[in-house]
Amino acid sequence: MDPETAHGATISALRLGLAPTQQDKDAPELATTLCGLDLANPVGMAAGFDKNAEVPRQLALMGFGMVEIGTVTPRPQEGNAKPRLFRIPEAEGVINRMGFNNEGHEAAFERLKGLRVPAALGVNIGANKDSADFVADYVLGVQRFADLADYLTVNVSSPNTPGLRNLQADEALRRLLGEVLSARAKARTRVPVLLKIAPDLDQAGMDAVARVILDTDLDGLIVSNTTISRDPVSGLENASETGGLSGKPLFALSTQRLAQMRQRVGSMPIVGVGGIHSPQTALAKFEAGADAIQFYSALVFGGLDLLDRVKRGLVAAVRAQGKLNISELVGTKVDDWAFGKAPPSELR
Repeated sequence: MDPETAHGATISALRLGLAPTQQDKDAPELATTLCGLDLANPVGMAAGFDKNAEVPRQLALMGFGMVEIGTVTPRPQEGNAKPRLFRIPEAEGVINRMGFNNEGHEAAFERLKGLRVPAALGVNIGANKDSADFVADYVLGVQRFADLADYLTVNVSSPNTPGLRNLQADEALRRLLGEVLSARAKARTRVPVLLKIAPDLDQAGMDAVARVILDTDLDGLIVSNTTISRDPVSGLENASETGGLSGKPLFALSTQRLAQMRQRVGSMPIVGVGGIHSPQTALAKFEAGADAIQFYSALVFGGLDLLDRVKRGLVAAVRAQGKLNISELVGTKVDDWAFGKAPPSELR
């Protein structure tokens, strides 16, 4: 089946209640907090899966501790021309150039309004491709969803909207966060705001991001979005397609960037995303400095039961190390990851 058609079929199945629901409560070892939010477990569904807020409750009932919908833009947009989603089966990777296809703020708002989601609900906000001022679009996102979401994610790291990643640069990021956080201050509730960054930032780029965010009251980071690099999949089927690479080939790069940002931002909450495909890779994200994790692409190859396997693996790891909670494993191998020491072969 065409990958985008298959994705649509999965959303439809979830909407019809055809997904399994979690039967037992999460183990106490997994309970944690993120940006002041209480999570039953620190495993989330990443943005991109439920772009239009069609199934956040169903995902929560499956057992995700956090569910992030979007990316949503102020106005509906079609996104890039199809085909725009490609699998790299040999490497368990995915390339997408979706282009923020979504039904817009109002459609997502109407679906979420009054909906009870038994997990932390995140709304990932972005900018329309043809907007004259990207920053203004993010402000509109805050104004629309600040009183409805448990947290907001400012997504400036998609490679599929021309010019968007430029907002990660020093002065542009300073203006963006200044206006976004100013809009947040005017909302009825102080919703946590996180910034999602690209794995393709170099050392100077990471320094600049850290310098800016530490001067603000930003609540956290999400590391990372997809990569434009093709090094891990060079020569494989579909590897030459334009777009962002996710899935297993992203794991090493995104985890190193996670550790490097942890070194730069101290105790700021970080969500680790990118390449998680097993309990071992999930654990590695925590050891590299993540307070919580998200995945999406791995479900294409690993199936929906990956969520349960990851959670059981994390509980086993906590107990095996004589700890009481997953939070005690956060950052225990930051330096190893930050300085590029090769991970064990099973994590690659």
